[in-house]
This record gives sequence, structure tokens and C-alpha cells, in this order.
Amino acid sequence: MGKPSRDKGLRRERAIVETHLKCGIHAERVPLSGAVRYRGNGADVDLYVRGSEPVKAEVKARAEGDGFKTLERWLGGNDALFLWRDRAAPMVVVPLHVWLEIVGRSVRCTAPDADRSRARRARQAEEGALPPADAVAEPAQ
Repeated sequence: MGKPSRDKGLRRERAIVETHLKCGIHAERVPLSGAVRYRGNGADVDLYVRGSEPVKAEVKARAEGDGFKTLERWLGGNDALFLWRDRAAPMVVVPLHVWLEIVGRSVRCTAPDADRSRARRARQAEEGALPPADAVAEPAQ
């Protein structure tokens, strides 16, 4: 992997961590993107949603979105896409604003304006191909 690709990956990982932190969700980059299996973890990012065990997350970035475009088309305007291959565990693809809502609900109580807030975050996420981290983040309350 070349330096520009590695740097781009690091920027994306840091942006994911920053977005979660701004939403009041503890997150950490795994050293060397999990290459040394730090604490037995080969993931890129640890997200501390509930309990002591982190949710292990992988971060992928592609300039042209190869492979992502089909998932985006299948997802359409829905909140989640379930992918189920024969003889394999199902997977779920969700937009970042939906993920932050799900995680936010498990971390703290639901705000009275959650639906309005979710709609605003969805609009902000749709305004650009890669919104700045602040566009989907809200300060912790």
C-alpha cells in the first residue's frame, strides 16, 4: 500500500472516531489499524457502546466507491440493508446517521426531538458525498 492510500485510510479512521466522540460515544483508533493485533484486535476502530467489550469496526474508503455503489443502490431510501449469503451469517449496512441514532439510544436516553434530529442528520448526510464529521455529530447532552 502506498503512502497516499495509507494516509487516506488514517484520515477516514480518525474522522469516524471524531464523529463518535462528538456524539458522546467513546471511540478509539486501534494502533496500526489492527496490523499488530493490539489486545487481540485486528479492527481499525473500537467503539464503546455498552459494557466493557468494544464494538470492533473496520473502515474502508474508495475514491470511486467501487463495490459501494451497488450497496447504496440496494439501500435506496431505506434505513438498513440486510445482506444474507447462503450458509453465512447475515450482515447489515446502515447509513452513518442511522448508526449514530442506534448507538446514541443505547448510550443515553432518547431525546424528545429524536425523529426531527434524525431527519436533519439524514438531510445533512445527503448534501455531500462525504460530509464533514461535524455535519452528523451533535454535542453530548
